[in-house]
Amino acid sequence: MAALDATHSGLAAASGADPQAFVRRSEGLCELDLMVRGATCAGCIARIEGGLREDDRVQQARLNLSTGRLALAWRGDPAMAADYVGKLGRLGYPATPYEPESEADPNREEEKRLLRAMAVAGFAMMNVMLLSISVWSGGLEMSETMQALMHRISALIVLPAAAFAGQPFFRSAVRALRVGHVNMDVPISLAVLLACGLSVWETFIGHGQTYYDAAVMLLFFLLIGRFLDMRLRARAGEAARGLAAMQAATANLLDADGHIRAIPARDVKAGDRLVLAAGDRVPVDARILEGEGALDGSLVTGETAPVTAKPGLDVWSGMLNLDGKLVLEARADRDNSLLAEITRLVEAGEQARSRYVRLADRAARLYVPVVHGLAALTVIGWLLIGGEVRPAIINAIAVLIITCPCALGLAVPAVQVVASGRLYREGVLVKSGDALERLAGADTIVFDKTGTLTEGRPRLVDADGLPAGALEAAARLARTSRHPLSRAIADAAGMGEAAADVREIPGGGLEARVEGQRVRFGAARWLGVDAASDPHTESWLVIGDEAPVRFCFEDRLREDAADVIAALKARDCRIHLLSGDRTGPVEAVAAALGIDGWQAEMQPQDKIARLEDLKAAGGTIAMVGDGINDAPALAAAHVSISLASAAEVSQAAADFVLQGDRLAASVVALDVSRGAKRRVLENFGLAAAYNAIAVPMAVAGLVTPLIAAIAMSASSILVTLNALRLARGGR
Repeated sequence: MAALDATHSGLAAASGADPQAFVRRSEGLCELDLMVRGATCAGCIARIEGGLREDDRVQQARLNLSTGRLALAWRGDPAMAADYVGKLGRLGYPATPYEPESEADPNREEEKRLLRAMAVAGFAMMNVMLLSISVWSGGLEMSETMQALMHRISALIVLPAAAFAGQPFFRSAVRALRVGHVNMDVPISLAVLLACGLSVWETFIGHGQTYYDAAVMLLFFLLIGRFLDMRLRARAGEAARGLAAMQAATANLLDADGHIRAIPARDVKAGDRLVLAAGDRVPVDARILEGEGALDGSLVTGETAPVTAKPGLDVWSGMLNLDGKLVLEARADRDNSLLAEITRLVEAGEQARSRYVRLADRAARLYVPVVHGLAALTVIGWLLIGGEVRPAIINAIAVLIITCPCALGLAVPAVQVVASGRLYREGVLVKSGDALERLAGADTIVFDKTGTLTEGRPRLVDADGLPAGALEAAARLARTSRHPLSRAIADAAGMGEAAADVREIPGGGLEARVEGQRVRFGAARWLGVDAASDPHTESWLVIGDEAPVRFCFEDRLREDAADVIAALKARDCRIHLLSGDRTGPVEAVAAALGIDGWQAEMQPQDKIARLEDLKAAGGTIAMVGDGINDAPALAAAHVSISLASAAEVSQAAADFVLQGDRLAASVVALDVSRGAKRRVLENFGLAAAYNAIAVPMAVAGLVTPLIAAIAMSASSILVTLNALRLARGGR
């Protein structure tokens, strides 16, 4: 492969933004997000991604057609960023570093250009139609001289209008041809130019049977289709852009001398001290050093209740400061903060390649040779049949237009974008488009217990039934520990005195001397006590030589756990529970939720072995876990779902990440995934039916260029509208 040279594209150079300054380092890779201009179809995606992957150092090149954002990762020098930008420019797609604060809607300017072109085409179409109707209705009563004059006036109106209104197609076609490629706009441009050229020939040399009205109406309907397609795709991609817009553009940096100055948020580094005023968004993941107040953390937690801000609290990018002044210490730069990671997850879900996408892309790549060959055969066939050039060219024009594979190219991406956006609004992050396809086929759902079906926060049971002083004695030890059971004791006892010189025995418990007596609190086996066999988790307190006191704990079920299990069963899913907890608590949870298939005291490798057994029995497995200690099982499943706290989102090994504390979003994810599969198959059917009917009619001469334009635009709009049905709520 020829080495990339360092030539920058004109747009990149003009922007003044050095792409190297936007490169992120992650696990030995250089990562860069670029805003790419001019990509309009699946063929553009294949050309951009394929062109970049010609370099063996490129590990990832993935373009999101809805947002224009290209995620690029390579091994090597960050300075190679300029080379890749130059490569994109030479492919015909200028690119600049992606800056979310200045890219609210990357397609806005293109939409304005399309509207202006549409207005010119519409104005010309209305005026030319008046002249055409006069010629048609005049018939033999209108002299040849007057008809010729009408055609010349039509030419004066249409030719400049077509030159202007056709620019979106002409520019794209020229850009592709200049670099030795062909895209969908090449046959469209060829069809418009042939229609205008044939009309000029007929006006000045031939028999006066012109197609000025058809040429300009063709452009008008094509522009309507292109505009609506862009608007619909933009609407579907609003989730990722909305997240990007929530990233703060600036941050208030607190210097060592106490001065505050505003800097771009992208320049914040870990360790910087920042000042956050009321009404400001947290620019990067940080920790509060000074100040108190309230934060809107709904973006992270999914809960509307404000988060109490106090020193020592970790806060996340995108949180909104509701009141008070806070001093923060940055824990990461902006590109490695939570909100940036969530944005990347959303966009990854919109752009990933599923089996259906790859099938559609292969079909779209066959388009150019097939359609041009079919148009050439149409010309040859009509010349052999009738010997006249004019009908042969007219029918070839119709073939060029009607065979445009826009509907096929949109069949899958439109569904993925809409489904990912819908799930984001429901509190589900999709990490890959093919995850939707895999979840749609799941028929066996395997749950972890602790932190998934339960809250993961043990609570003390029947504190009033404990002997006098026992709770406070245990709490004096527990207040020094971060163990979940110790936290439950401390919460139940409230504020109070902590014992001194407490020793924490790994796997055992806590030990200290209090008022001259040896006090121990921990596991039954450590204390030599016979454990109970009931479903409660337990710890024991031993003071000196006194009898042991049993403390019972329970991990409460999530509020919606029972409803979720019932809903999944109603969707013909088999439910299993695999847990590393003791048999008693696991059996109690399974009984409460009506789960027949359960196993307890399982190590991670045991869970993987059980998943393999379920697969061997013919099940398609979806694993639901907490995303950290269940990571091996999540990776082994056909598809995986994780409930993750804010700190875990970027680490989750799952295909879907549920925000907040509710499991119900997993049912929504299953419904949307199954709905997405239905929409994809319907879109393939629509595209296939359209081509099966339209192409033979065009070859047979039953379709004019005007009707071909209407049919082609209608098929693309129909496919996208069908995908947008997923945006509605309900099953």
